[in-house]
Amino acid sequence: MAVAVSVAAVTAWLVTRQQLMQQLDSNLRSVQASPGYVQQLLRTCGIEQPEPDQTTDTPTPYTVQVVTVDGTVCAAPGSTPIEVVDSDIAVAQGMRDDTLHDAKSEDGQAMRVATSRPDLPPGLGGAYAVSIAQPMSGVSDPLNSLALLLLGVAGLGVIGAATAGLGIARAGLRPVERLTSTVEHIARTEDLSVRIPADGDDEIARLSRSFNAMAEALASSRDRQQQLIADAGHELRTPLTSLRTNIELLIRSEQSGRQLPPSARSDLLTSIGAQIGELASLIKDLQELSRPDGVPGSLAFQPVGLHEVAERALERAKRRGTELRFASELDPWYVLSDPAALERAVVNLLDNAVKFSPAGGTVSLRLAGGRLSVRDQGPGVPPDELPHVFDRFWRSPAARSLPGSGLGLAIVAQTVHRSGGTVTLRPAEDRGTEAVVRIPGAPSPPPSSPSPGGRSG
Repeated sequence: MAVAVSVAAVTAWLVTRQQLMQQLDSNLRSVQASPGYVQQLLRTCGIEQPEPDQTTDTPTPYTVQVVTVDGTVCAAPGSTPIEVVDSDIAVAQGMRDDTLHDAKSEDGQAMRVATSRPDLPPGLGGAYAVSIAQPMSGVSDPLNSLALLLLGVAGLGVIGAATAGLGIARAGLRPVERLTSTVEHIARTEDLSVRIPADGDDEIARLSRSFNAMAEALASSRDRQQQLIADAGHELRTPLTSLRTNIELLIRSEQSGRQLPPSARSDLLTSIGAQIGELASLIKDLQELSRPDGVPGSLAFQPVGLHEVAERALERAKRRGTELRFASELDPWYVLSDPAALERAVVNLLDNAVKFSPAGGTVSLRLAGGRLSVRDQGPGVPPDELPHVFDRFWRSPAARSLPGSGLGLAIVAQTVHRSGGTVTLRPAEDRGTEAVVRIPGAPSPPPSSPSPGGRSG
């Protein structure tokens, strides 16, 4: 702004100066000294002239002098002569018609001079020229006043622009300052409940909304982490307490020398083994849940036949449910997922069906049109418990006595969601429970794509 105002002020000053100089030159060229006055000036130089027939008044406010061919100046008595330059003499000698230039008087005053040959009556002509001058103060004084005015206006303009710019910048950056303060507050206090007001549709408002969404996601993640730790601690406490009690009983028996009956000792060791297996299973489930979410295209994700995964999971389930019947109907369906995690999810669904099916019951596994269903003939899940079946560590009151960690269905939900699908649990038509999994895919395998090395896989 300072540069723009300065350029405008200098331009205005130069244009004004040019206009004033043009006006001054035009005035000087238009003024003509009377023949009588020229004759009077020539007499001051000793040049004989007849008596003039016209007025001899001095043209004001101009200074008039006559310049001869040898550079002699003929000026009125009491006036201050003006310095003569070569162009003035050239006009006196008839080599030029006129000239216009700057000069100084003998007292040092700046003058603007117009020199031309006089227009005298016949018989009075001669080898000399007439110079008409006017002080440059008529131009310099207004220009100096204009310069002071422009300097003041430009200074006020720059100060006003700087003040306005500072105010606008502060107003525009105020949301950024609030965002910065909020970030610093969260970094200092780890309080993720703080939110930034996000009004409007500008970039700052979008940034504020994005930050609020990020803070909310972080708060939710931390809450889930804390809940997972609390639930895991609660679930680990029971087998650890039982395991510690059994081991302490064995230690006291050894230290006191009072041997336990063989049957009691065998039952105690069997219980310790079962509790260790329960702990190992729980830790394995926790590790599965702690895995970061994958995305299609990552190294863990690859095209896999869901029907093949379901068939392998069914073979594993058959070894556990020897008193049950199994029915399967698997149409080809290919999805993009983690094969190991997907097989574990299907195994968990089948394990649940085996666990709750009565002896002699049937577990059905169907895959058609990308819809995988696992159905049992057990007692079913009460409607008020269905919203919680995929929560971590949640177990139905009727299943508290059965083995399990309460993480199986949570692992199923996480795996299916990472594969871009959905999973639901609902009552079957006649009796039992049906789990339905839908994962986007196709009935035929995708064409093989080139490997990173350039060879087809």
